[in-house]
Amino acid sequence: MPADGNGPGKAAFVPFVIPGEQIEASPVETRRGFVRARTERVLAASGERVDPACPYFQRCGGCHYQHINYDAQLRYKAEILQETLRRTAKFDFGRNIQVHASEPWSYRNRSRVRTRHVPDFALGYNRFNSHDLLPVEICPISSPLINQAIAAMRKLGGKGTVPRALHGLQFFSNGDNTTLLVEAYVSKDGTASQRVTSSTRDPGSRGLSSVPAEFQRFAEALHGELPQAAGVVVLSMPPIEDESRQPTSDTMFSEVLHVVGERALLYHAAGHDYRVSGGSFFQTNRFLTNTLIEVVLNGRKGCGAIDLYAGVGLFTAQLARNFDTVLAVEFSPHAFADLRQNVPSNVKCIRSTTEEFLAERGAKLAPDLVVVDPPRAGLGEKTARVLGRMTVPHVTYVSCDPATLARDLRVLLEFNFRVEQVHLVDMFPQTFHLETVVHLAH
Repeated sequence: MPADGNGPGKAAFVPFVIPGEQIEASPVETRRGFVRARTERVLAASGERVDPACPYFQRCGGCHYQHINYDAQLRYKAEILQETLRRTAKFDFGRNIQVHASEPWSYRNRSRVRTRHVPDFALGYNRFNSHDLLPVEICPISSPLINQAIAAMRKLGGKGTVPRALHGLQFFSNGDNTTLLVEAYVSKDGTASQRVTSSTRDPGSRGLSSVPAEFQRFAEALHGELPQAAGVVVLSMPPIEDESRQPTSDTMFSEVLHVVGERALLYHAAGHDYRVSGGSFFQTNRFLTNTLIEVVLNGRKGCGAIDLYAGVGLFTAQLARNFDTVLAVEFSPHAFADLRQNVPSNVKCIRSTTEEFLAERGAKLAPDLVVVDPPRAGLGEKTARVLGRMTVPHVTYVSCDPATLARDLRVLLEFNFRVEQVHLVDMFPQTFHLETVVHLAH
């Protein structure tokens, strides 16, 4: 985009456009080095352009690629991953990235929404490039059961049954879409009301039996509208303006205030039943969880393995079948409690941050394999360097952010690791998010 018709141009960032298209656009923000613009009209459309399946697309901030056919989405994501690794990690894997496709719709087993109570009840997601709430009635990338839950919540909200202290919800369905767990988010000081005794069926929720009457009524009403809703877990968390539907650890330090019904559900994956409690993280794509496990394990076997950022033990339980002993490191109190329930006796569970664990014990250990699955922020240079100095022949890095992955890989490559395989596991179709698994060897 020319700056003045004669001088040098500026980069123009225009969302919802496909490479090679001709468009008319108008600027919405001008900076010294770039311009942000919006499309006014598509003059020459790409053959990869399709009609979005969601009525909220381009208004909702959750999806970014619904206007692109799915095969092209995968190709663009592979190119983005390749370019990010080349630019930041100074590593070129050519076109050998192995891509694992998903069902492109109804794949989410976990969706988080915001709520509002005035002037009327609504639930939904952030508007595109905004912290304003966009009310929704459906979410085509979420599972059918989650969409049933959205409809039930809208009905209850219209009746005034939803507690006003509630500012957000997360719906989590099991793998076969038959059971739902609801996390209800409130500010800690916003739950005071008349107390009643909960009819909780989960022995793990002992000590949490005193439940505000409004939440007891809400949980019972929700179960009446949606019998698959097995439980409501009320968690203390301040409102978060910048909601993201990407997997996060936002609830890591949240306090479980109340439980009505079940506190956890069982999620069956790769031949194992995982207990997943309210407040614990679990992978989001119900179609690719088994594939992700298979890609991460990669047929490895040996005497010892370490699973860092172990969560509820998604990979740990599977590693325990192939290795004599496994160390599983997790810091979240919610996930750690589930981890201990989910793994066999040859696993030692350690409650610690990965950073502290590696700083204290990394140099003393010599496992056959280390698996790392950090949050979006990645390992960070200090932790990556400690890992790089360990005596370990194989490291598997699972990442949900190519930028932080590339930054950390650059450090590990300095310690003479080499990249054996790169997998793009498309856990988030219709969005620009992608999951990467990198196998490294010394």
